Amino acid sequence: MVYTSSRGQFGSRTSDILRTWLPPSIAPDGTTDFEISEFIAPPAGYSGKTAFFTASWKDPDGESHSADLVLRAQADDHQLFTTPDAPRQAEVMKRLAAHGIPVPDVVGIERDASILGSPFYLMRRVRGRTPSDVPSWHKRGWTVELSPVERGLLCDNGLQALVSLHRIDDLDTLAFFRGGTDPSRTALQRYLDKLRGWYEWCRADMQVGGATLAEALRVIVDAAPDTDAETVVWGDARVGNISFGDDLSVVALFDWETAGTGPPDIDVGWWLMFERFLCEALGFTRLPGIPDDDEIVRRYLEFGGTLTGDIAYYQLIAAFVLSLINNRLARLLERDGLDVVTAQSYPRMSVGLVEHYLDRL
Repeated sequence: MVYTSSRGQFGSRTSDILRTWLPPSIAPDGTTDFEISEFIAPPAGYSGKTAFFTASWKDPDGESHSADLVLRAQADDHQLFTTPDAPRQAEVMKRLAAHGIPVPDVVGIERDASILGSPFYLMRRVRGRTPSDVPSWHKRGWTVELSPVERGLLCDNGLQALVSLHRIDDLDTLAFFRGGTDPSRTALQRYLDKLRGWYEWCRADMQVGGATLAEALRVIVDAAPDTDAETVVWGDARVGNISFGDDLSVVALFDWETAGTGPPDIDVGWWLMFERFLCEALGFTRLPGIPDDDEIVRRYLEFGGTLTGDIAYYQLIAAFVLSLINNRLARLLERDGLDVVTAQSYPRMSVGLVEHYLDRL
């Protein structure tokens, strides 16, 4: 069986449907000759269906216009998360944009699954460069061609964007990110409640490291620090989810599927863990200019961030979450035709990190 990704596949009538659905969101009344280009699947991403395309039209005065857009639909055949909610991701970005956080510009949200088969949203395509996961940006790609000073600037700009996110303290925004959770429990307790539910949902599909992950969850729950810290938590804070301009400024932050609230340490722990996942876990050495774990923490604090406890605890949480995702991903990749050894290499690496952080606690 040949591996075939379905992440950019949409129905044959999608273009026709969008020709009617989309114009009110981006074009003035009286628009004519509204057309949609062919869809192009992105080179990465598996948590939803994504396609790039260009919409073009003529305004009432006959002048031509175009917009490069991204269609993001809720996946119905390769679910990585317990409760996928594409419209919520779009609402998250709209709320963050109101606070000056650089995110893609959302132009339309559709909750009615009957339109395209699942809820979806559209956003303007961001023009910038994003460090790659595969191959790792620590080894190949445009980041390797940067100077040490430029690589340091790239990391610093990303961390400063993370600090800006963590400074949001608007009560309405926090309430939205919090959702309908138990207000009597702290943000960390609510986060761990969701983590336990996620683990139970994934357990039947666990292919790698079942015993290790069970032990990790026990440690995570038993060693939970007593903190009532709460801020917006990105949930996937890392260099590979940031688009950078030519001057290495941050153009946009991506991927808000797991955004919520909690101690800011959750995001910093994820950032640290993911750099290790893409570098040392692969046998690489960080390129000159890329900070190590201690330096990342130091710079995050220097830029105005705050941490509440032992960051190794939150790195363990991060590796545990990635192992849940990668176990589920391996099952889906095998279903789609990828060989078992390659598919299971992802959870094996992340479970190895769980073991690494367990040894540190």
